[in-house]
Amino acid sequence: MRIALGGDHAGYRLKVAVSKHLAGLGHEVDDFGTDSEEPVDYPGFCASVGRAVVTGRADLGIVFGGSGQGEQV
Repeated sequence: MRIALGGDHAGYRLKVAVSKHLAGLGHEVDDFGTDSEEPVDYPGFCASVGRAVVTGRADLGIVFGGSGQGEQV
């Protein structure tokens, strides 16, 4: 399965852990960022994950953030 990941700085550590776990299970993981815990806004990263799913580049998308509220929209 091709899985797109993305999120903000608050979700960075969890995204990295989930990415490693999914890759270890044999899934193809495409990470759309962010790439650190440096503060950023999440909308661009979440939109990239959504576009990857809509266009068929990914089968599934998962986004990560600190609150879990805004990323789900």
